[in-house]
Amino acid sequence: MADAQKKPDPCSFVIFGATGDLAHRLVIPALYNLAASNLLPEKFCVVGIARKGMSNDEMSDSLQKGLRQFATRPIDETVVKRLFACVTSIEADPRDPASFDTMNEQLDRLETARGTGGNRLFYLATPPSAFLPISEQLGRTGMLTENGAWRRLVVEKPFGTDLASAKALNAALLKLVDEHQIYRIDHYLGKETVQNILVLRFANGMFEPIWNRNHIDHVQITVEEKLGVGHRGSFYDATGALRDMVPNHLFQLLSLVAMEPPARFDAHAVRSEKAEVLSAIQLQSEQEALNNSVRGQYRAGKVGDTEIEDYLKTEDVKPDSTTETYAALKLTIDNWRWAGVPFYLRTGKALNTKRTEIAIKFKQAPIGMFRDTPVDRLSQNFLIISTEPTEGIELQFNTKVPGPAIDIDGVEMKFRYKDYFKAEPSTGYETLIYDCMIGDNILFQRADSVEAGWQAVQPFFDAWKNAGGRGLQPYKAGSSEGPEAANALLTRDGRSWRKLS
Repeated sequence: MADAQKKPDPCSFVIFGATGDLAHRLVIPALYNLAASNLLPEKFCVVGIARKGMSNDEMSDSLQKGLRQFATRPIDETVVKRLFACVTSIEADPRDPASFDTMNEQLDRLETARGTGGNRLFYLATPPSAFLPISEQLGRTGMLTENGAWRRLVVEKPFGTDLASAKALNAALLKLVDEHQIYRIDHYLGKETVQNILVLRFANGMFEPIWNRNHIDHVQITVEEKLGVGHRGSFYDATGALRDMVPNHLFQLLSLVAMEPPARFDAHAVRSEKAEVLSAIQLQSEQEALNNSVRGQYRAGKVGDTEIEDYLKTEDVKPDSTTETYAALKLTIDNWRWAGVPFYLRTGKALNTKRTEIAIKFKQAPIGMFRDTPVDRLSQNFLIISTEPTEGIELQFNTKVPGPAIDIDGVEMKFRYKDYFKAEPSTGYETLIYDCMIGDNILFQRADSVEAGWQAVQPFFDAWKNAGGRGLQPYKAGSSEGPEAANALLTRDGRSWRKLS
């Protein structure tokens, strides 16, 4: 397969935050995996930007240490040698603008020596507060100007912290670069199963005709984590589950499930339909937002054999914090396809299972024919698209139990990726980084899509802020799938969350 894929153009891969956790844990292992699959350019150079002086050898050692700690597959030393042959360390700090002028001169010299043609991918593996200061210096020095060579900017989440900050960040970046140069990366979209949603819907004749309000009762999107907040207390306390997960990860899943068929399978058409469906999410009043949401905060408990301390006792968390570690929402989409079909979203930390799934619940068949069969014994018809714990697709339906009587029972058909395809273990970043290098934006969010996502959740932020601690539900770490009140969000509509089968 690798041979069939084109190699990217020669380029410099410039990493800001090269000595940080994200670069070590995900970016460098992904680059290694691309190198091992022969999907990096022949003329290629990794440039690590450090705020304090580091030699090339020190930078190379630091990145190799990250690779050896976080590699997803056995390491081949010849690939390591090839990847790290041209690691260059450059010192630059946006608080010292002159350092960016020097950096530009150093990159020019490096590109001449390495023959990378002036193509540059700037990867901002930094805290969000650094996105704009770095981008402004890159813009001021002309490093983002495309004059025959391409220049691309990769920005990690969170992209803003609310609607106003996302709009401000978009406006500021779009003064420096064109939209096609910005790659807002969301690692959820690097997962095979997530990319497969489009193929499942639009490359199979049997799903799209029933993918609407006439046949679908509701949709559930679940992202549950076993881990607590850990050492990220100060970040998490200022963020919370809703801000951390919903406008990006969960809305990416929602937009792929709910979007209209694009006219073509290209970045512009697909991204337009995703933005369109997010902007069709019904905006809720403060009272509606309170009625259609549940927020929880975990208390001390055990997840498996791991003791998890009370969220309020976590280091750097305020002792009276009202930050949620669990959020569940009920949303509706105002368009012809989805009128009257609720979308239930939930995500949380310190829960009893780790899973990410989309469960599409089809409407019950008219059961006149089986009127003597108790309806509660009929299995619910779910199509489940799962990325955690296993990547795959599952269909639940009813069938007759063998024997003379008409007894009905629910069964499952399961497709698991690993049973059919031999895929090397990956970080989820490989496809995304490769797409950045070949200039394919299809898996990246556009400005309008980012803003539509924040707009949809803003009423919940505002309602929760005004409510303070009122309505914040405690739940015991590891003992459940979240607060009991989250069940009521569905049971009052005559529905229930899908149990993990």
